[in-house]
Amino acid sequence: MASSDLIGKLETDVEIDISPEKFHHMWCHRPHHVHHTSSEKVQGCDLHEGEFGTPGVVICWRYVHDGKAKTAKQVVEVMDHEKKSITFKMLEGDLMEEYKSFVITIQTSPNSDGKGSIVHWTLDYEKLHEGIGHPESLLQFFIELTADMAAHLRKET
Repeated sequence: MASSDLIGKLETDVEIDISPEKFHHMWCHRPHHVHHTSSEKVQGCDLHEGEFGTPGVVICWRYVHDGKAKTAKQVVEVMDHEKKSITFKMLEGDLMEEYKSFVITIQTSPNSDGKGSIVHWTLDYEKLHEGIGHPESLLQFFIELTADMAAHLRKET
């Protein structure tokens, strides 16, 4: 049984001026294009198993976090087009050197004023030991990536 000190959850909301459908579509069907939206942060996304746009697809990200080149091999566990939600479970990569488990959920909802969206990021994780910090800098990475993606998607319209 894991100690509650090792289990964590970080959440944030990011407001963007892109429709929920467009933002969700990029993560589900075009994750291999994310690097075009933020090449300083994401260098690529390779398909390992399955098909983009389907649950169970296994992908490998190449990205730069805290000034270091890193990788993340993930499976898309849940893809809910009605709720505009996608959940990635970490399988391998740099994060697994510090975390026993790491799950990222992105849910995009219409903004209350009807313009744009609210992107809700949730990081659920279990640290390997108490000396590991919480992934606040990774959450900041996702906040900045969201803004970069929105700016890129705005140009596509």
